[in-house]
Amino acid sequence: MDDDDRTTTATRPSSPFGAGAALVTGDHGMGPSSTVETDVPPPAETMGPGTNPISIGLLGALGFLVVADARVIDPLLPVIADRFGTSIAAAGLTVSAYTLPYGLFQLVYGPLGDRVGKLRVMAVAILCFALGTAACAAAGTLPVLVILRFATGVAAAALIPLTLAHIGDTVPYAGRQAALGQYLSALAMGQILGASLGASVADFLSWRVIFLVYGLAALVMGLIFSRSVRRQPRVVSMARAARQPLTLSSLTSPYRAVVRERAAKVVLATVLLEGLCFFGGFVYVGAALRDRFNLAYAAIGVILACFGLGGLVYSRLVGRLLPRFGERGLVRLGGSVVTVAYVAVAVSPDWRLLPPLVFLAGIGFYMFHSTLQTKATELAPTARGTAVALFAFCLFLGQSTGAVLFGQLVDGAGYGVALVTSALATGAIAAAFSTKVRSLPGGSRTAPRPDPTAVTST
Repeated sequence: MDDDDRTTTATRPSSPFGAGAALVTGDHGMGPSSTVETDVPPPAETMGPGTNPISIGLLGALGFLVVADARVIDPLLPVIADRFGTSIAAAGLTVSAYTLPYGLFQLVYGPLGDRVGKLRVMAVAILCFALGTAACAAAGTLPVLVILRFATGVAAAALIPLTLAHIGDTVPYAGRQAALGQYLSALAMGQILGASLGASVADFLSWRVIFLVYGLAALVMGLIFSRSVRRQPRVVSMARAARQPLTLSSLTSPYRAVVRERAAKVVLATVLLEGLCFFGGFVYVGAALRDRFNLAYAAIGVILACFGLGGLVYSRLVGRLLPRFGERGLVRLGGSVVTVAYVAVAVSPDWRLLPPLVFLAGIGFYMFHSTLQTKATELAPTARGTAVALFAFCLFLGQSTGAVLFGQLVDGAGYGVALVTSALATGAIAAAFSTKVRSLPGGSRTAPRPDPTAVTST
């Protein structure tokens, strides 16, 4: 399904969102007779019953490639610097050139996906991503490689947020966290394998090979995905969206509508603080291990990969944990586990205790974050692309800001104080969010009946 399922539209002369807002009714996970108003135009097309949906397996493959491509450059920096006869700092521009547009362009793709169809935007983006990644293998100078990584980051920005929004469109709320958990497993595998594959290929072949391999893999998966999207029929064409010109105002007005909602303020503020406090400190765990235990970089990489492994294991358990603990219970339990494990990492006297502790921190973090992420998919049922893109941008902004702030704390007070502060702050944020979970859209109070047209798991 490309966008919101089973929708009908009509216009009203006035609404809290402004004149001419669309009135959208249907089953959006807010009850069988819910009505949502927004000045965001409805999706350009909706899918009817009987449509073969895009599988989470295929969506996960695209997500895996994006995450793996983002992580692959880290271990290659010394090799790239040596190849182009420059410093590590200069080679590091390839990282910034990718992450900056990746964060910023999510804000463009959200409302664009809501206007013209999330899957159609993704189909174009994955092909551009494939071409940009493959072209990196042929870069003859560092400036050319930086430009190509920038272009690849622009394309990659569309894929994960729009996938999350698409899952929100097509999977009823009752099963959505489990579906997102399946998708999360692919992202976790990309996180685990991305850096290690890059380092291994660079050791035995060439750094150029890994870009070529990822580019060709993305091209193949992109063609399969594009074919699947073309087979999705256009059921309803929304004339109002087609009449609106694509302007800066038409891209920003959906965000103004979303942030006016109280639930959005809670979720967005929480993910911003989560990114700042957790990832702001976690980015220095590797340096702390090197400083305290003088571990080899390969060993540090394996230890940090245990965090992604924790996320992978959680994605397999969420279907059993959610019915037992509920959303609020998962947030509370996850916040407690990540705090205790993270503090233990900061103070552990023996490096051999670190892999299981980082693994537990990963499980705890994703208990918290996946619930937060699921709530984000329900903030604006008629503009999920916009809402999820803003959610992803707030996480990115928090990560970027946190790395600076915790870097200053590391310089002033040391790694131990910074990591313990990060752990305790993350636990406090989870505890605060758990008190708000039941008041947010979604949950057992509003979960719709299972939808036979929902995204499949194969």
